[in-house]
Amino acid sequence: MDDFAQDMDNGNSNPFTQVPIEITISVGKARPMVRDLLKLKADSVLPLDKKVEDPVELYIGDKLIARGELEEVEGDPGGQLAVRLTEVADLKSGL
Repeated sequence: MDDFAQDMDNGNSNPFTQVPIEITISVGKARPMVRDLLKLKADSVLPLDKKVEDPVELYIGDKLIARGELEEVEGDPGGQLAVRLTEVADLKSGL
């Protein structure tokens, strides 16, 4: 049985559910003055409006779909980041 037929048997008749979608994670915003922006160079520090422990926001396009907390992937020696979701919007009715 091919993947499409198997999805149909599982009640997943919408082929769009198999399409990957990009989610943007927003950790904060910076609001420097233009004069300060023009002075930025490598190793400059740009303060954000959030603290490390503040929730991050997940967006698809400009639609807020969830909030969560940043954490490192357990057991990953490279320190890869992940998001643990704490609030999720009801997406069944559409984006």
